[in-house]
Parts: sequence; structure tokens; C-alpha cells
Amino acid sequence: MALAPNVYDAEPIPDAARAEIDRLLTSGDLFRYTSENAPVSLLEADFAEMMGVRYALAVSSCSAALFLTLKALDLPAGARVLIPAFTFAAVPSAIVHADCVPVLAEVGADYRLDLADFEAKLDDTIDAVLISHMRGHTSDMDAILRLAEAKGVPVIEDAAHSLGTLWHGRKIGTLGRVGCFSFQSYKLVNSGEGGIMVTDDPEIAARAIIMSGAYEHNWKKHPGMQNSFHHWQNKLPLYNMRMNNLSAVLVRAQLPEVARRVTDGRANHDYVAGLLNASPWLSVPPALAPEERAPDSIQFNLDGFATDAEAHAFQAAAKAQGVSVQVFGLSEDNARAYWNWQFLGETADLPKTRAMLMRACDVRLPARLTREDLDFIATALVRAATEVKGQATGVAAE
Repeated sequence: MALAPNVYDAEPIPDAARAEIDRLLTSGDLFRYTSENAPVSLLEADFAEMMGVRYALAVSSCSAALFLTLKALDLPAGARVLIPAFTFAAVPSAIVHADCVPVLAEVGADYRLDLADFEAKLDDTIDAVLISHMRGHTSDMDAILRLAEAKGVPVIEDAAHSLGTLWHGRKIGTLGRVGCFSFQSYKLVNSGEGGIMVTDDPEIAARAIIMSGAYEHNWKKHPGMQNSFHHWQNKLPLYNMRMNNLSAVLVRAQLPEVARRVTDGRANHDYVAGLLNASPWLSVPPALAPEERAPDSIQFNLDGFATDAEAHAFQAAAKAQGVSVQVFGLSEDNARAYWNWQFLGETADLPKTRAMLMRACDVRLPARLTREDLDFIATALVRAATEVKGQATGVAAE
């Protein structure tokens, strides 16, 4: 019997990073503001060029990038920020950290924002929109941007899972006022922890740079915006959310790998999706027409699983065959289930999002997997579904 593939280990750090890592370890030069051409500065320049934007700021996490974005937008205390209810707990946490209030909008069975609920909640009390492209699934950004522009509110993109995704050929993370990305270990580019924000707005960039921890005159090591820096120095709090040079070296070495990882990850996803969609019990929602995805995991729905007991049985059957499946709403204390965000206090129920989370499954598919690995995973999932539903309907599993 073939061994189950390891879907948790990241790809090795490219050899191109080793010489610079050795230099940093020898010198101890880990602080980003030691020199003009520190690795963090070089990463910011490289990433801005790759994304086609004017400014990039590397920070300690994507959560830090989201927090700094909200602060740099100069939103008032208590500002209401509209978000999809399907996201990671760090997103509403960043909003709370920025002294703002998350407002949750429904998400449908395709994991994307329910536009009718979004439009209804995008009223005159909303100060900003923060769109999570959760697990790399892009909501209808044409409609979102149009509705937000009509209300005069900025759109922030949480693109933690969407590095390399395109919308009408444009890079996700560059459609709104600010885009925020993650370099946490399960993302397309891995530095263990880390994040980066991108924008074309010089005032947002200048304020975020100072608040990230460019104290005294360290902002001089960031090119441009000198007048803005002079204006904001000593007028903004310092939150000290800087990235260190070692993390930047790890990220820079992987940027040339992004295109290959995106291509391989999409091929892996689409291959497994085709196998799962052949089952009457499993379905993978298709991409929207303008969307070219960059997935490193796959999400699918359990169709016809009427009870939670059946869904739990599917998880157990898949695990018995070597594949661990997360059902978002059934995993205890799952940080992606909005009812577990107790730090928000009492929130209204969201029946569409709840129904989706109770049957939406999540399996990692890193780009490094082989076709044999993919066949193993898909076969295990289809067999598990057939076993459970066959027992429920009296049909023998193959």
C-alpha cells in the first residue's frame, strides 16, 4: 500500500539564500535599518516591482499589515469595517486591534461573498471594506469595487492566500487601495512568519512606514515621500512591526519560484478537482470567469450529507485511508468559523455562511506534490464519500 503523501512540509528554501544567510549569521546584522541596502529594503523593492506597484512595506505578519493599513487610513475609533464572514480569526482581530468594529457579511456555498448581503450592509455606517480572498477564492471584485466606490469607502485586500492570483489579468492585492500578503509557513512563499503590504498611495505608505517602527530618521532609508515623512514624524505612534533581515532573505530567494509554484499549484488543484467532481457526493466550486487562481490547497463541499454525523464519518473514513480533512464548521474551535470569534461579543447568525462551513472541506495541495500523490489523495476522498453515502443509501462502496 502506498504511503500517504506529506502535505504539511514546505518546499526547501532555495540555495540562493544560503550565502546571505551565512553572512547575516556571521555578522549578526538582522535589523532592517542597519544600512541603506538591507535585505528588507531589497525585498520591498523586488516585491513592489513584481506586483507593479509604487510602494511595498515588509512587516512581521499579514495581520500586522492589515492593522497598519487600517491605522494608515486614519479611520476614526469605532469605525465599522465590512468583511466576509468566511475568513481567518486574525482578520477581525486586526480590525479590533485597530480600534475598529468588524461587520460580517454572508458568504455563499462557493466560498465567495454574498453580494446581496454585502450591498445591504454597505450602508452609510461603513467606513471601509476589507475583502479576504479566503483560501484564494476571489469574490466578484468588479461589483465590490463599484459598490464601495459609490459609497466613497476604501477597499483593502487581504490577499494572504492569493499571491499570484489574477483578476481580469490584474494581480490580486493591487485592485484596492492596499493589498496585504502573508509569508507564514503554509503560504506560497514561506519565511515562517512575515507579511507585506502594497499600495500606490504615498500618504498611506508614509504613515504605515513610520507606524511600523521607522523611528527617529530611519524613514530616510525608504526612497521617496520625504515631505510626507517630515510631516508625520513624531505625530504617529510606533507599533514596531518590522520584518527582520533574515526573514527578508528567505522571502527574496523564493520570489523567482512564485510563477512556477503558481503554475504547478493550479495544475494540481484542477487535476484533483476533476476527480472529486466525478463523485456525486463531492463538488469543487469553479473559478469565476475573470479569475485565474493560484491555489496551494483545495476546498470542496459534501453534497447530500444531511447530518453532521455523516460529515464526521467522512472525515474518519478519509483519515483511515491516510488523508486528513478539515471540515471548517465541524473542527472544534476552528479559527475560520465565525461563531468561535467570541472576542467580538454577540454577533448575528449568518445562516448561509454557517451552512457552507458545516459542509466545506479543506485539504492542502502544495505545489511540490506528484501526480501519484494527487491520485492517492483524490482516491481516498472519493472512496471515503462513497463508503459513507453507500452505507446511508444501502449501496456498496467500491
